[in-house]
Amino acid sequence: MPVYQINKGINKPIEFKGLKAQYIGYLAAGLVALLFFFAVLYISGLPIVICIILIGALGGILFFQVFKLSHKYGQHGLMKYTAKRYLPGYLKFNSRQVFTRLIR
Repeated sequence: MPVYQINKGINKPIEFKGLKAQYIGYLAAGLVALLFFFAVLYISGLPIVICIILIGALGGILFFQVFKLSHKYGQHGLMKYTAKRYLPGYLKFNSRQVFTRLIR
């Protein structure tokens, strides 16, 4: 009779080395962009040592920023932060008809 393990990680966010949820995708997209940027620099004739140093520095900054965002905002916090910017500061009504026509 086979023995099956119970998956106890149901409904938990995806986490990899401290990165949560969508930040894994942000890091992957940034690394792909750095790969293309390295190819452009190398094809344009820049010396390989300068290319490696520049891409290494940009990669370090990318890792630092993505981990910083992941720890600061968590799984859904960055989406909530960006959504909050679109909320109005106040609502202005010129008449009371909005409230008097509400259905109870």
